[in-house]
Amino acid sequence: MIEIELDGKKVEVQEGCMVMHAAEKAGTYIPHFCYHKKLSIAANCRMCLVDVEKAPKPMPACATPVTQGMVVRTKSERAIKAQQSVMEFLLINHPLDCPICDQGGECQLQDLAVGYGGTTSRYEEEKRVVNPKDVGPLVSMQEMSRCIQCTRCVRFGQEVAGIMELGMSHRGEHAQIETFVGQSVDSELSGNMIDICPVGALTSKPFRYSARTWELGRRKSVSPHDATGANLIVQVKNNKVMRVVPLENEDVNECWIADRDRFSYEALDSADRLTSPMLKQGGEWKEVDWQTALEYVANGLQGVKAQHGAQAIGTLASPHSTAEELYLAASLTRGLGSQNIDTRLRAADFQHAGKARWLGTSVASLSTLQRALVIGSNVRKDQPLLAQRLRQAVRNGGKVNALNAHAYDWAMPVANTLVADAAHWVQALADIAAAVGVITGVASPVAGNANRAEAQAIAKSLTGGERKAILLGNAAAHHAKASSLLSLANWIGAQTGATVGYLGEAANTVGAQVVGALPTAGGLNAGQMLTGGLKAVVLLNTEPAFDAANGAAAAHAIGQAEMVVTLSPFKANMDISDVLLPISPFTETAGTFINTEGRVQSFHGVVKPLGETRPAWKVLRVLGSMLHVPGFDFETIEDVRAKAIPADVHAVLSNTCTASVDVSPAAGQPATAAIYQLDSLVRRAPSLQLTADAKQASVDAKGGL
Repeated sequence: MIEIELDGKKVEVQEGCMVMHAAEKAGTYIPHFCYHKKLSIAANCRMCLVDVEKAPKPMPACATPVTQGMVVRTKSERAIKAQQSVMEFLLINHPLDCPICDQGGECQLQDLAVGYGGTTSRYEEEKRVVNPKDVGPLVSMQEMSRCIQCTRCVRFGQEVAGIMELGMSHRGEHAQIETFVGQSVDSELSGNMIDICPVGALTSKPFRYSARTWELGRRKSVSPHDATGANLIVQVKNNKVMRVVPLENEDVNECWIADRDRFSYEALDSADRLTSPMLKQGGEWKEVDWQTALEYVANGLQGVKAQHGAQAIGTLASPHSTAEELYLAASLTRGLGSQNIDTRLRAADFQHAGKARWLGTSVASLSTLQRALVIGSNVRKDQPLLAQRLRQAVRNGGKVNALNAHAYDWAMPVANTLVADAAHWVQALADIAAAVGVITGVASPVAGNANRAEAQAIAKSLTGGERKAILLGNAAAHHAKASSLLSLANWIGAQTGATVGYLGEAANTVGAQVVGALPTAGGLNAGQMLTGGLKAVVLLNTEPAFDAANGAAAAHAIGQAEMVVTLSPFKANMDISDVLLPISPFTETAGTFINTEGRVQSFHGVVKPLGETRPAWKVLRVLGSMLHVPGFDFETIEDVRAKAIPADVHAVLSNTCTASVDVSPAAGQPATAAIYQLDSLVRRAPSLQLTADAKQASVDAKGGL
């Protein structure tokens, strides 16, 4: 540790720290623009100039290392004068458009200009003008004349997103931030550039000119998309969601969110919203009141039970639903006498040990891994924030290995990739296990080719280092022999000292297992229900055509039932349903998501339900009461939560798998969703559907046509 004097106070900091870090520790604010705690130091803006004793001139606090006994003054006349001079230069070319700027009210330059700017300008020449640029549907670069060349956006792309999409061209007053020869900004994390821009140069294209920041109410929430559980601030005006930005949580999402977390709110006010209960009568949809709709559902379910038995009733629920909704859906189904309840809509292997499968370690620990093996995942698109964690690990010297059907671009160096057709993943993993066995001297549980070069390289990597993880992705979880993959991964993990776990598909993939939204005692799993045969089907937040492994066939099979009930915020499944019940999306209801590390995160609704929409937990509670199911006398969401979620969630998490390993080729390809097809919200967000990722997914879905 080194001791310095900062504004007359003694401060102890680590050797190698900068003056800025010492100031942060001491609680002293030093004005700055280019410095950001998550990015490398650039020392571009010079706004953080401070007075260092014995230094010939003011020094940048962000790039000046501390030394023993250093004396620093941040508010001396010399320091203040230097900062005021820098501010004068920054304002020379800055346009005077604060009244119309989207950044107004939360702009660093605006705030610091009040403290360090002059009341008049000595500059009388024409201000420079930078031509606007179109870089895609999410980030607006229409006002790049505001840019102060702090390069935060450039460094974010290089260091966090892993792809340098923006750079600075030219020099002096001609310098400008732009893409390479007119390309678009396509990173799945691109929206974070808007947050870290200290001026209004980069703004949100969907939010542009729709509200002023001081008009917005700010409410905490949790992302309903992938299994990271990113913390959000949802900004609201006149009972309408206007914008979504990150809520900093170092243990989960740090200060970043993925673009689908940020921009999916557009779907909340889409023309596709279902705002009243609807019944299909004579082949036509008609709006009805809630009492009529609920009585129709209750009578229909009782009729099917009386005529065909309880096992003719099944519930398919989305793992993007809240834990409370999933618990009540499972309780309602079981209360009717059926065990047919499942959320694993894209799975092909339904062996389950009863305990919830999870990440096997903490989300934060991924940033410090020294070795990792990712199996069956395009992690960059499936879980962008977890990929960002792995990217940090690689930047710190870690080695990431992959077993996949394709050599995906993860925007990070991948040490070794074993490319194999999905049908042969178990054999490929057996080869890695055999190579590990040769190194450790322990016989592999199944025969494998230990001489396979890629397997040897991965095995050698996994047996080095200390902090290690084997991570199974969405394709591995949905694989026809998912249990064999997990069994082999557990064996390799035991021999190499690596944790084993699933990256997780949806916001509540873990939560669904924790609250028991799985078939038991001979109940049908999702794969069996989706092949048809049920007489009554309840679809909670689910669209089989998009959410199931074989979408078109699954939707057709479900449509053959005598009664199909859809609970959705949108006009979904209209071709196969008999009744539509409008339920609240995550912004209009309270609930809980349990992320992939087993972190329980509860949230409240941030706006009132739209039209006649009702929270799904209330709809299910009323249905349970109408059907005389015992234990449905809940009065509050907290009552449901207390019943649904155990006090110690981690006690019910386990990736143990006793299934025998079958290395024969698997049938079919694992079902996975494209980044902007994952759930009903992102599918209906117009700006996300205009991105390069969405367009590429559309081309892939059409077979490359």
